[in-house]
Amino acid sequence: MDMVQRIKCGNVNCYIVSNGASGILIDTGKEGYLDAVIEACKPYKIKLIVLTHGHFDHTENAAALSELFEAPIAMHKDDVDLIESYKNQPLSAQNFLGKMILSATHINFSKSEMRPLTPSVFLKDGDDLSKYGISAKVIGLPGHTKGSIGIDIDEKKTIVGDALMNIFYPTVSMLYNDKKIMLDSAKKITGLGERIIYFGHGKPVRNRVWVKKE
Repeated sequence: MDMVQRIKCGNVNCYIVSNGASGILIDTGKEGYLDAVIEACKPYKIKLIVLTHGHFDHTENAAALSELFEAPIAMHKDDVDLIESYKNQPLSAQNFLGKMILSATHINFSKSEMRPLTPSVFLKDGDDLSKYGISAKVIGLPGHTKGSIGIDIDEKKTIVGDALMNIFYPTVSMLYNDKKIMLDSAKKITGLGERIIYFGHGKPVRNRVWVKKE
């Protein structure tokens, strides 16, 4: 059975999904946490680095880790434009707390000087990752960004990136590029059924109804 290891990088999570000595890294955290991510990855042969989306707090260490572990970087093609600038996909906020997060996000994004990264694997909904040594599939979860993806592991655990958030409490993403599409992705996660949900921000919880019927 595949194992999921959470690496806390401040308020951002990275994950190692492993089966024995083989593993993939999901997201890479911010620059100040590079050493912590490297240390967590050392016991494994990292075969792939997956970016759930293109925001810098999830991608800032990707180039360095790809070089160190000789592992390709994978992401959805619709988020490649975020490598150049977060402004290429403007964000809106869900509520008052979301507006607070959005304000802080703009400040942090504007300060980031991310080392350029070059994805060489482009993932889409339904892609099988078994060739990288784990029983997992890609789930398309757009809305937070155009190319947001998740990873469904053994049909028991799902890493959702920022398609959902647990910063203050478990909820749909408080920031989004497209609200309707974001809510559709949240409903898609509910439809997966019994799962443990692993967030880009916050502690894991059991899957639930994320969007209430109007």
